Amino acid sequence: MGENKKHKKDSQHVEDQKIKDVKEQEVKEAEAETKEEKTDNFEEKFNELNDKYLRLYSEYDNYRKRTAIEKMELLKTAAEGTINALLPILDDFERALPTMENREDKTDYEGILLIYNKFKRTLEQKGLEEIAALGADFNTDEHEALTQIPAPDESQKDKVIDVIQKGYKLNGKVIRYARVVVGC
Repeated sequence: MGENKKHKKDSQHVEDQKIKDVKEQEVKEAEAETKEEKTDNFEEKFNELNDKYLRLYSEYDNYRKRTAIEKMELLKTAAEGTINALLPILDDFERALPTMENREDKTDYEGILLIYNKFKRTLEQKGLEEIAALGADFNTDEHEALTQIPAPDESQKDKVIDVIQKGYKLNGKVIRYARVVVGC
């Protein structure tokens, strides 16, 4: 009987060990699942934070590029007010030169012509360009029609026949429309 008890005890011990092993296995599996969940949570959190970072970075990059473009445009047109104020002086030069050219004393004319050329060249270096008008097709983006007259011939219909006041562009932007007479 002692042996039977011993055998029973051993089998009980083996069963207890199996139960213990199964429980340990279940605990290990539960821990592994918890670790996987935590890992998944960390990956989700990482992906979420990484996405936020990338969005913020691209938003900042777009802001930086946009402000750089705005700054360049501002620099291009910053002198627009000053150049607009100087255009009447350029007009006065252009009206005065033909009358001075007919005088006998050419020294005054040549001096004024030098000043005019230097003044005009300086404005052109700052981005000022004259709008071509005389003989060109009438273009509402560059010309302002003050009046229409019957065209002397069919080829001058819808073309600029006379220029009352020159027009100018500053770095490609019209700052003063050419005032013209158009043939109809």
